[in-house]
Amino acid sequence: MEKTCKICAKPLKGRTDKIFCSAHCKNQYHKYVRYASKTAAIEINGYLKRNYAILWELLGTNKTQVKVYRNILEKKKFRFKYHTHFHINSSNKTFFYVYDLAWMEFSDDEILIVRKR
Repeated sequence: MEKTCKICAKPLKGRTDKIFCSAHCKNQYHKYVRYASKTAAIEINGYLKRNYAILWELLGTNKTQVKVYRNILEKKKFRFKYHTHFHINSSNKTFFYVYDLAWMEFSDDEILIVRKR
């Protein structure tokens, strides 16, 4: 079976591990990959910024923790699956962080929001 270029589908000549027929096709491919990853990063960063703003608004500047109902976060379009990292404490509770602010499911309908010390 003859191998073809990833971009233009022309038959490849030369080395057996060749993927592109020319430098132009190689550059086009990598340009597309960079664009796709940059677009995804911009979208995800937007979700993280929005989540951070929502947590910060509910926590305020003076409090270190506050309990809120889950539906309040949902009404503000908080996206629970987007976070920067997580931590499981000694009580086996998972804290999901967005930078220095975190949330934990306190009960089925309550969320505890905390500021990292």
